[in-house]
Amino acid sequence: MEIERLGRTCGARITGIDLTDDLDTATIAQIRASWLKHRVLAFADQRMDDDALERLTLAMGGFGEDPFFDPIEGRKNVAAILREADEQSPLFAESWHSDWSFLRKPPSGTCLLAVEIPPIGGDTLFADQAAAFAALPNDRKDYLRSLTAIHSAQRGYAPDGLYGDNDKGRSMAIRPGKDALATQTHPLIRPHPETGEEVIFSSLSYVVGIEGMEEIEALTLLSELLEWQTREEFIYRHQWEPNMLVIWDNSSVLHRATGGYDGHRRELHRTTIAAA
Repeated sequence: MEIERLGRTCGARITGIDLTDDLDTATIAQIRASWLKHRVLAFADQRMDDDALERLTLAMGGFGEDPFFDPIEGRKNVAAILREADEQSPLFAESWHSDWSFLRKPPSGTCLLAVEIPPIGGDTLFADQAAAFAALPNDRKDYLRSLTAIHSAQRGYAPDGLYGDNDKGRSMAIRPGKDALATQTHPLIRPHPETGEEVIFSSLSYVVGIEGMEEIEALTLLSELLEWQTREEFIYRHQWEPNMLVIWDNSSVLHRATGGYDGHRRELHRTTIAAA
């Protein structure tokens, strides 16, 4: 297994390994160690199908919850991140977020397998939240450590949310509902569940407030913080290739989709890795 560092603070390209093989304990341990170190791993030239994708997900920690996606036909834990060539609906997941951060135990990671990649566009951006926190002044760190964020899926998946009842013509199997109105708190600065690193665990996609703070004040703070979280020095821009698998550490990076492939079909298959 060969590792090539890609981004300034996160992102690595992995070659020399076939993820369709039965991976032994030592190999899985090596992948996990690289994953925790580099936060985003891109495995090139993988001839994987959904069976192989599920096997790897199980080896990495098991299946996590996907509360607002329907799986593809014949599978319980594989969802399609799909956009048809003629689709006119707003781009899915274009805002910075950490997957399902509104759950009591957010997933530890996400696997995304390239099925059909357009010839242009469709990059995924990742922002290293451990690096973003480490670069803050000490007094700012202390203040942020004292705050508790209120997470919810309401902006995206409630009936009146971005992907709610008025979202028409979308090819993805999104399942909005009233469950999205629920809230869950997490420390704004959250120790990584496995490494203990302090990370900023916040995004405007899923954080709707700060405990004990007026809404406008909280939104101002969160907006200013997001500008810091997504500074260029913390970002890795991932360019997709056919037959590529990407795994990211949901506890330490934010991510968002980009467009630029209008007129082309794009499909990736996704699994969620359970909380550690």
